[in-house]
Amino acid sequence: MSGQLAPICLMLVGFVLYLFKSVYGEAGTAIPLNGGAYNLLLNTTSKSVASLAACLTILSYVATAVVSATECMTYASNLCPWIDIYWGTIILLGFFCVLSISGITESAVVAVGIFIVHMASMIFLVFVGALYTMQNPSILSANLRMPLKYDWPLAILFGFCTAMLGVTGFETSSNYIEEQQRGVFPKTLFNSWLIVFIMNPILCIVCMGVLDLNTLEAHHRDVLAKTAYDAGGKYFGLWISADAALVLAGSVLTAYVGVTGLVRRLALDRCLPQVLLAENRWRRTNHLIPITFFLLCTSLFVILQGRVRSLANVYTLSFLCVMALFAFGNMMLKYKRGRIRRPVRATWPTNVAALAAVLIALAGNVILAPGHLIYFIVYFAVIAGLTMVMFERIRLLKYFLYFVSQGPMHLQDRFAGVTQMAMDKIRSQKVVFFAKNDNLEVLNKAVSYVQSNELTKWLKVVYVYEDINDPMIQAIAENLRVIDRCFPKIVIDFVLVKGRFCPEVVAQLSTRLGVQRNFMFISCPGDRFPHDIGDFGGVRMITH
Repeated sequence: MSGQLAPICLMLVGFVLYLFKSVYGEAGTAIPLNGGAYNLLLNTTSKSVASLAACLTILSYVATAVVSATECMTYASNLCPWIDIYWGTIILLGFFCVLSISGITESAVVAVGIFIVHMASMIFLVFVGALYTMQNPSILSANLRMPLKYDWPLAILFGFCTAMLGVTGFETSSNYIEEQQRGVFPKTLFNSWLIVFIMNPILCIVCMGVLDLNTLEAHHRDVLAKTAYDAGGKYFGLWISADAALVLAGSVLTAYVGVTGLVRRLALDRCLPQVLLAENRWRRTNHLIPITFFLLCTSLFVILQGRVRSLANVYTLSFLCVMALFAFGNMMLKYKRGRIRRPVRATWPTNVAALAAVLIALAGNVILAPGHLIYFIVYFAVIAGLTMVMFERIRLLKYFLYFVSQGPMHLQDRFAGVTQMAMDKIRSQKVVFFAKNDNLEVLNKAVSYVQSNELTKWLKVVYVYEDINDPMIQAIAENLRVIDRCFPKIVIDFVLVKGRFCPEVVAQLSTRLGVQRNFMFISCPGDRFPHDIGDFGGVRMITH
């Protein structure tokens, strides 16, 4: 796309990632919970906006799995020429689906081993490629003299847009914050950025020093293996192919693990059907999630007839949308949750510049491949449509009940009672809000949030006190009586708990009331709050 200007484009991508390093770092240290953009937006905006980010993340995982599996089979075909890339991709996706159902997840030891081998292979490839370039400088010289496809400003712009695909996965660490020790997440972001900023431009220059631009274009699927083959011989090419296949296979497993965790969280939050939480008797895993994910991936691959570039564009669009929403979410975090303690802070100019860069990349990819936008829209509409049905299922059931009431009496007898029972069951979910004081505005916002975002008719307002003579108890009770008259469709209970507000009390109360902690809400704590939000196991912030 950008020809000999590709290293410059990759350096620009590195600068953008440098901006996002601070953005992700601030969001992840302020709200150290799994879920990435979904969790960030869930704690700063509405549940529907957060679900939008979750749908885009799922689509990103779908494209990740398909692209990685296809590229893995391409590199594997260099090792075993008899491998059919099309069917091999489907078999590989099915293999990891079975592994996910069996409960096999990522291993830190294995991941470190793969990383060390991969980095050693890339460094050795750079060394061998540099020697080859010095011995054959005419290839690089000829590439530098090749005419550009566009004028240089457009070449750099479109090259930057395309190169953003090469950094997908940078956002993955935010989905596993709870599994990382305190302080590790910012280091993970820094290490990822440093490797991308240094290695990608160098590898690009090495490839241009070994292969002419036409060959690079022809071998876009396995360019590293082709470079290693020409620079270091057959066996070095096979080694790089094996290394790339192993890394890409790990990416497929990462997609399965990531989507399983995210969809499970969405089902627990009632954004997706809870039937997805069904466990099998064999391994006690949520088998329907990886099976559904496999069907989505396979259908996308079959519909696009294995055209990896089309898949890559779907991946790029979803990935860039997730990054844009993350930048937006961090802005909301600054505005609405500015009092939360966080070790890392991104300045407003940094946040705005990061968002602008991603939006430019998003627009550029749409301009370059407008035809691929339809695939993105169709698959996003399927996932988002299912989520929308979950949000509006009470309304849909009411419409159904109305039409049934207009029909024959035997239909009313058969469906009216069942439909009403279904609505009552959906709205029977209890939610909890921990009141910090008697602030009428905050209490009103909390009840209004619950009514707008949760399908429930039962809210328990909890106040944790140390002294039974605390005057706040009576003040909160009086304000709740006023609010109760304003929200007749919600039953509001006032619960008093003796003790000090801490994660242990929240966990005990969750068990006692039978309310999962993801349905427990608090107002935004101040910078002197002695606990991290992550210590509460998924409690959600819903007010200032």
